[in-house]
Amino acid sequence: MKDILSINLKNAERFVPSEEVIALAQQSARHLETLKEGTGAGSDFLGWITLPGEIAAQLDRIEQKAKHLRSVSDTTVVIGIGGSYLGAKAVIEALSHSFTPLLKKKHHEMLFAGHNISEDYISDLLEILDERDYSIIVISKSGTTTEPAIAFRILKDHLEKKIGKLKAAERIIAITDGKKGALRSQAEKNGYEIFVIPDNIGGRYSVLTPVGLLPIAVSGIDIKELVKGALAMEEASLKNKNGASNPVLIYAAARNLVLRTGRSIEILVGFTPKLHYFSEWWKQLFGESEGKEGKGIFPASVDFTTDLHSLGQYIQDGQRILFETIISVKEPGKKLIIPLENDDSDQLNFLAGKRLSEVNHNAETGTILAHNDGNVPVIKIDIPLLDEYYTGQLIYFFELACAVSGYILDVNPFDQPGVEAYKKNMFALLNKPGFEDAGKKLRERLK
Repeated sequence: MKDILSINLKNAERFVPSEEVIALAQQSARHLETLKEGTGAGSDFLGWITLPGEIAAQLDRIEQKAKHLRSVSDTTVVIGIGGSYLGAKAVIEALSHSFTPLLKKKHHEMLFAGHNISEDYISDLLEILDERDYSIIVISKSGTTTEPAIAFRILKDHLEKKIGKLKAAERIIAITDGKKGALRSQAEKNGYEIFVIPDNIGGRYSVLTPVGLLPIAVSGIDIKELVKGALAMEEASLKNKNGASNPVLIYAAARNLVLRTGRSIEILVGFTPKLHYFSEWWKQLFGESEGKEGKGIFPASVDFTTDLHSLGQYIQDGQRILFETIISVKEPGKKLIIPLENDDSDQLNFLAGKRLSEVNHNAETGTILAHNDGNVPVIKIDIPLLDEYYTGQLIYFFELACAVSGYILDVNPFDQPGVEAYKKNMFALLNKPGFEDAGKKLRERLK
């Protein structure tokens, strides 16, 4: 059996003693029962909890459809926003070649749309798609979310004009509500194949549903191994009431105790650029789940060592309002040795013969010690490899930890009432029917 990720609190202990962390972790075990029994806030959105074991029945169909899209096109455009694209993007970026578009060998290109309403972005995308043989995966529970709905309208029109409406229908997959909604209606009318977003799973918890798994499978990643890792973490954390050995409870407790010291910003750190979009997914998960009622830890992220040359100064010496959580990957996927130079003009021959990963790991350790000396608590999450199995573990780990942490904060981790505010103002300013009075009031404010 493979290892389970582990939590290292050595460089957080002088800020939050380990006995306090374990005590809160033990107390928080009750939140696991609340989640399993569905008796807490947001109980209508708990389908993700047992999803790793339940999704297995759908994996063959997802893989078959992914194989079909790869056979009929060289590019797939994933249309979605928030959790409808971030999970897939995170996994694809973490587990793919860093320069996939430049590889000479044949590969299937994954592009994304519907996560912004930039005219330049969509126009540039259409220029690329003019030269591509592409398919579309459109993801929206309602089909009326503004950004993806506009993108789908534009791209569907483009694809239909390019290859005809009937052929286009064979290349459009809708991932949407099981019974209702504008996208569901469109899909049934036009004959698009449909995958269902379960009613009891919100967008930011949906990466292990077809929402994330279909795009991930199209990119060529092994989704069965991904789900296997998530299942291992479910078994190691959801059923483990021992706060001293449950990594989810330890992490949720530690971050909340650090918050009580006045540090309200958590920075997720990766020492590989492959984790950049994983951090973006993590930021939505925690920001949308915890940031309400004047509560929550603000989620931020950095890519080290790159951002040590920009944000490192502030982290080291700025306001003491932050702490770091580092995802530490023990072994890289590839091996590269630093060569010897005869003239040694850069004075780096002391590194000759060493693996680049050794330098990176020592940069990581040096950073932890320096930031700790600068009064920054550091939580470290250790994983052996960045592969499908451990990425699956990380996904479920953070999902469950986010739910537990929300309950510790006494907020509902599964709603997002604040997201609607900008939409109402936008609709009013655009004169959407029914918003005329609101639009008039907003325009008065702008004078």
